[in-house]
Amino acid sequence: MKANQGRYEIILAGSGGQGLVLSGMMLAEAAILEGKNTVQTQSYGIASRGGLSLAEVIIDDREIIFQQVQEPDVVLALTEESLERYQALAGQGVPVFYDTTLARARSGANLFGHPFTRIASELGNSASVNILALGALAAACPIVKTESLEMVIRGRFRKEAAELNMKALRMGIGLVRGA
Repeated sequence: MKANQGRYEIILAGSGGQGLVLSGMMLAEAAILEGKNTVQTQSYGIASRGGLSLAEVIIDDREIIFQQVQEPDVVLALTEESLERYQALAGQGVPVFYDTTLARARSGANLFGHPFTRIASELGNSASVNILALGALAAACPIVKTESLEMVIRGRFRKEAAELNMKALRMGIGLVRGA
């Protein structure tokens, strides 16, 4: 991923019920807080829980004309199916973050596996896997500031849920930054 570029195209893929659409919206909100233009689209299979779920986010310093990801800068894949679909992008230089709890481990350049689901469960909030993974993504890639994501979480959730999600976000950040 190119540092200091003005445009980012992000794919968040997994299974319905993992909160990827919410993560896409939160990522877009964080970009808006930073004064950037953003577009978030979503698609999911017939079954809202268990089917393929996809959120795409485009963040740009300039006006966004075409609203679908064409050349992703980073991919988050939380299931084996979604990783199989996007892992080839790693060979093209696109960082692909994936969940080793739900997808088999792989090796290779630009493939970054972390046990997101296992860690979220150990934190006592398995539903926060999306926010934990978003923290790792934000820490590794200069898409938005992690402080902007914290502001979005505080504004979106009630106090107790916000604290649980802040813990998940920080844990995801620590996975990448080694904290």
